Amino acid sequence: MDIGRSRIRYAFRDLPLDPAPAISLDRGMHIHLVHAHPEQKSFTAAMRDVIVATLESEGHSVTVSDLYAMNFNPVASAADFGERRNPDHLTYALEQRHNYQAGTLAPDIAEEIARVLAADMLGFTFPLHWFGTPAILKGWFERVMISGPFYGGKRVYGAGGLAGKRAFTAFGLGGRPHMFGPGSLHGPLESGMMKHFFQGTLGYVGLEVIAPFIAWHVPYVSDADRTKMLADLATYVRTLDDQPRLEMPDLSDFDETFKPV
Repeated sequence: MDIGRSRIRYAFRDLPLDPAPAISLDRGMHIHLVHAHPEQKSFTAAMRDVIVATLESEGHSVTVSDLYAMNFNPVASAADFGERRNPDHLTYALEQRHNYQAGTLAPDIAEEIARVLAADMLGFTFPLHWFGTPAILKGWFERVMISGPFYGGKRVYGAGGLAGKRAFTAFGLGGRPHMFGPGSLHGPLESGMMKHFFQGTLGYVGLEVIAPFIAWHVPYVSDADRTKMLADLATYVRTLDDQPRLEMPDLSDFDETFKPV
């Protein structure tokens, strides 16, 4: 279920953004936030705005890719390449590498790659859809996190192209906490339902993945509860260095063929 409801408005700017001494992040960092929700009055958009305001209040710079507002094209195709390594057969990953090196990627892809590479940290805001991210965000990863600068061959996980950078996520869903975890209805969230995102996407390209902020049961709770969630999100953002990290494979546990040692 999409958690956005247009009748709900959130006065996040009325929240105390600095109720306690902050923070853990080095001042002057640059964060790029990728936002995926079509409704500007949604709770997800309110989370985006709290994140931006909190980071900026702490002296950081923030850029945002608002995918729906940008009308971002999530569909990978041959049109992504201005020059073809092999005009007779499209092998998308190989064409990504070739066109990145040649400087002939589609302009929208090249712009997003530049934003990612310029950032010290990446952030993502979205509603949980069908055990995953919205399709537009999945398409952003497929077109932007290209083979070459971000991964390739043995350049994965700790050796990935974004090693040394961090990523955090804030997302909402309709479910309750007791529906997730070992023995629960849906099973584990970070290491189960969303493993493809946290490990198979963020961790795979080398990012240090901070445990997510999760807004539970969003469409069904009171406005007061949602307002508290936004205040909790501001605290989460101010204390990102103190949040747990999600465990990723350690390449030292595998040989050169990725066989366990």
